[in-house]
Amino acid sequence: MRRWIRRVLLGGFIAAMTLAAGIGLYLHSLDLDSQPPPDPRSSAADLAFLRGAPPPTRGRILAVVSSAAYFPGTAKRAGFELTELSRAYYTFLANGYAVDIASPLGGTPQMRVDDEDMGAADHAFLNDAQARAKLAASLPLDQVDASGYAAVYFVGGKGAMFDFPGDTAIARIVRHVHDTGGVIGAVCHGPAALLGVALGDGTPLLRGRRVTGFTNAEELFLMEDARQRFGTLLQDALAAQGGHFVEGALYLDNTVVDGRLVTGQNPWSTWSVAEAMVRALGHAPAAREATGEEQAVRVLEAYRRGGAAAARAARQALPAADKRLLLMHALVAAMQRRWRDAWHLQRLAHG
Repeated sequence: MRRWIRRVLLGGFIAAMTLAAGIGLYLHSLDLDSQPPPDPRSSAADLAFLRGAPPPTRGRILAVVSSAAYFPGTAKRAGFELTELSRAYYTFLANGYAVDIASPLGGTPQMRVDDEDMGAADHAFLNDAQARAKLAASLPLDQVDASGYAAVYFVGGKGAMFDFPGDTAIARIVRHVHDTGGVIGAVCHGPAALLGVALGDGTPLLRGRRVTGFTNAEELFLMEDARQRFGTLLQDALAAQGGHFVEGALYLDNTVVDGRLVTGQNPWSTWSVAEAMVRALGHAPAAREATGEEQAVRVLEAYRRGGAAAARAARQALPAADKRLLLMHALVAAMQRRWRDAWHLQRLAHG
């Protein structure tokens, strides 16, 4: 996701060079590539919040990923986002749940890995033989017995827009889990799975429910022709089916809980969606130190709500905030010609 944003922004900056001679110097000053990446050798044993995790006796959670490897009829890759699977996967394990992985077609689905989005949990997943084996042999949804699951979690990624809506196995699983008191969760494009789903009494799942997902603004910022490529945007589709769409700030954590329905706006909502699902299942989530990315999101939220002074205070309280994410939001602000915001966010990134 972050690499995609940067590619869009850099293209915009190149086009804008004829309008502002100082843009090149500004872009250089952001120094995006100087920030140290996480250790790609991270393993599950390195994740502090997993240490002392209870045995997986609280039940099972089904994580569903897309089987749509490409945008239909094109060579443009779709698939699912690793970060939206790995972070939730380990959160569920840390809280005493076993996790199975399924997809509409079963087998090995197309995984999207963006090096610039990767954290310790994401590298740990790639280095986790058991997790990779589950993913490589994902369960075909039409063979899943929904009665075995306390919750179902729909992973995002562009592919979800193509093979989640209208999938009869998804509708069956969601209906059973919800009607038997379980929890439904989804993040980013994952809520596309909820489109067209009716509960056992015939009531549309989305009708009157507070819900979120990847917003029109986020989609169109990255892909100007998104309406044509997808046919409809997720925000519009959820609202059209009676959902009360809750739109948060661009590329910041926004998780919405409506009873036993938990949805998150974008990849930066993954941790909070998974932990909100644990709460909805009746448990306090295991203690976990906020990642540098999460700390950066809190600084950005402080800036959005209280301006530069509030953000500086938050930055001092959160010294491990991910500089790369702060710089990326500075770049987003500059691309939108919010020069004052870009300047303040850049200063926050550099301490």
